[in-house]
Amino acid sequence: MRYFLELEYFGKAYHGWQRQPEAMTVQQVVEESLRTLLQEEIEVVGAGRTDAGVHARQIFAHFDSEEKLSKNFIFRINSLLPKDIAFKDLFLVKADAHARFDALSRSYEYCITTRKNVFLKDAAYFVKRKLEVEKMNEAAKILLEYSNFKCFSRSRTDVHTYDCKIDDARWVQQGSELIFHITADRFLRNMVRAIVGTLLQVGLGKLEVQEMHRIIESRNRSEAGASVPAHGLYLTRILYPDSIFD
Repeated sequence: MRYFLELEYFGKAYHGWQRQPEAMTVQQVVEESLRTLLQEEIEVVGAGRTDAGVHARQIFAHFDSEEKLSKNFIFRINSLLPKDIAFKDLFLVKADAHARFDALSRSYEYCITTRKNVFLKDAAYFVKRKLEVEKMNEAAKILLEYSNFKCFSRSRTDVHTYDCKIDDARWVQQGSELIFHITADRFLRNMVRAIVGTLLQVGLGKLEVQEMHRIIESRNRSEAGASVPAHGLYLTRILYPDSIFD
């Protein structure tokens, strides 16, 4: 039987989702906990590969098990997991359902604080200078006009295409917190952090809004802004078609 797990994690202690040699990852912790509880050789497949230090408010992973699992399973597995990883729900899905390839869209948020906040030091990026949020939103809208985002992709990557369909890209001010929301059918590695870094250059007056066209059309990573730190980034939502559920 194939199951989808819905989970969340605070990424500070981990080198991202995907297993790596000699580095603690979320996938490793999840697999080891499942194997301990189920006494089976479990492998989990995540919906995406968050980078080191990135958080997830919602992410899904699938795994196969011979055991029929009840909702009580969530309580049992959470007792084995560390405090910064939590399972939220469990779904029985069709045998060919895939956490990564069946996803229709993914949403991220990048959190910035414009004042020193000791409670957000590991959860948001502190920007001291005043930002022109209206201009940052004008520049963000330009993203929706394009599909190729090679200029925001990590240089060494094995993707076959740099095309992504961005459906939403906007900044929302909440007091001293500034949150960037973005939704797309897929994302390139480092893409959101590079986009935010570039939009910050607009907000700081170092780039004009219309220069976003030149940067995107260049398809050159060196033309875009520097990537912002990982600790402000959150994977927040993944959507799937109803047809995957059993």
